[in-house]
Amino acid sequence: MDQPNALLLEKYEALKRDLRAMESVAVAFSSGVDSTFLLYAAKEALGDRVMAVTASSCSFPVRELEEAKAFCREQGIRQEIVRSEELKIEGFSHNPKNRCYLCKRELFRKIRDLADREGFREVAEGSNLDDNGDYRPGLVAVAELNVKSPLRQIGFSKEQIRILSQYFGLPTWNKQSFACLASRFPYGEEITEEKLGMVDRAEQFLLDLGFRQLRVRIHGNIARIELLPDDFPRFMEEDTRTEVYRKLKEIGFVYVTLDVLGYRTGSMNETLTREERTQDL
Repeated sequence: MDQPNALLLEKYEALKRDLRAMESVAVAFSSGVDSTFLLYAAKEALGDRVMAVTASSCSFPVRELEEAKAFCREQGIRQEIVRSEELKIEGFSHNPKNRCYLCKRELFRKIRDLADREGFREVAEGSNLDDNGDYRPGLVAVAELNVKSPLRQIGFSKEQIRILSQYFGLPTWNKQSFACLASRFPYGEEITEEKLGMVDRAEQFLLDLGFRQLRVRIHGNIARIELLPDDFPRFMEEDTRTEVYRKLKEIGFVYVTLDVLGYRTGSMNETLTREERTQDL
C-alpha cells in the first residue's frame, strides 16, 4: 500500500485538531477499520479524555467484541461495553428498510447517556466519505442525536484510512469490511436470534477456511455466499465446495449458493427503488 503523502498527513493533523476542539469524546468503537482509526486519532489528540464505547449484541460477532477489547487494552484506552438489544426495539425484527435507523438511534442514545454520566462532552462515530454513496439510514440517527462524524466531515475515504492505518501500525489496516449481521437479511424478512447465529457461524467458518472479504446473506433457508471473484476458483474446488455445503447444512441452511457477482457492500439495498432510497425515513 502507498505511503501517505504530505497532504494526507496534514489531513490527519486537521482531524486531531478537530478532536482536540471537542475537549473530551466518547467514540463508538466496533473494532472495524474506521472506528479503530478514529479511536487511535482521538487517543493521540485527547489522551485520557477519550472513552471507547462498544456495543454487545446478538448481531455483533463475539470475535469483533474480543478484538475491540484487545485493542483498547493494548492502547491503554478506557472502554465501556453497552448491551444493545436490537430485537427488543419495536419494529426492528420485522426488518423494515429503516432498520439501521432504529438500531443506531437506540445505540447512540445509550452512548450519549453514558457519555453524559461520565462527563464526556461529545460522542463521535467512524463513518467516512464513502458512506455518502449508499443507502445509510443510520446516518439520520447520527444527525438527529448530534453525534459527530469527524472522518466524514474532513473527507477521509476508506482508502486513505487504510493507508494511514498501515502507516501508524494499526492491526486493522487491511481488515475486511464488516457490517452488523442484521444487514444479511432481505428487507421484510424476520430477523431472529437463531438466524443471526446461523449467519455468524457460517461466516466464521468461511473466515477459518481463509476467505477474507465475504458475506453470507440469508434468504429463508438459503445461504447466498458473496466472495471476492478472485476467490471463486478456490471455492469451486470439489473438496472446498463439499466442506462448505456440509458445514452450512449442519448449521441449518437447506440450500447453499454462491453469488456470481461476488462480494459487494449493501447488496440487499439493490431491492430498493431510487424513491425508497431517498424518501424520508
